[in-house]
Amino acid sequence: MSFYKRHIFFCTNLREDGICCNEYDATEIRAHAKQRIKALGINGQGKVRVNAAGCLDRCSEGPVAVVYPEDVWYTYESKEDLDEIVDEHLVKGRIVERLQI
Repeated sequence: MSFYKRHIFFCTNLREDGICCNEYDATEIRAHAKQRIKALGINGQGKVRVNAAGCLDRCSEGPVAVVYPEDVWYTYESKEDLDEIVDEHLVKGRIVERLQI
């Protein structure tokens, strides 16, 4: 068994030469997700881990996050979108198709 059931990685890259996820408040959204996951009690060993990532090379589709081990890529526009990803995918195991890229 894996140490974590799921990982969610947020691109928090900041580029000087073009569009990047951090221009869309990716660091703030990641912090929100981390707090929400803790509040739901689904963080820690055997549960969910929230990670920051450098560039995930999907800048034109950003901001982006990816959930493993399912390898599901998401884009989001708001904390509400992220809450839906947390509630549906990370808690219930259901992919949020409307946000999937």
